[in-house]
Amino acid sequence: MSKAECSLRDLQVGDKGRIERVSVSGELGRRIRDLGLIPGTSITVVGRAPLRDPVALRLEGVTIMLRNKEADYITVTKQ
Repeated sequence: MSKAECSLRDLQVGDKGRIERVSVSGELGRRIRDLGLIPGTSITVVGRAPLRDPVALRLEGVTIMLRNKEADYITVTKQ
């Protein structure tokens, strides 16, 4: 990861970013991509549960929830 890149898990509520890569394959990788989390997609962190898991993301007019375990596989550039 370059300095500008970080794991999706590291973003705070209100942070915006662009997905650079999804580093998982198989069923989990397919599920993440089916949710619209593909390279080039802009996301905004809109909330977190009290224990910080899961995280709520806003992308392309849709809000989705993602567990931190899944967010670890997504590399973003913070904007």
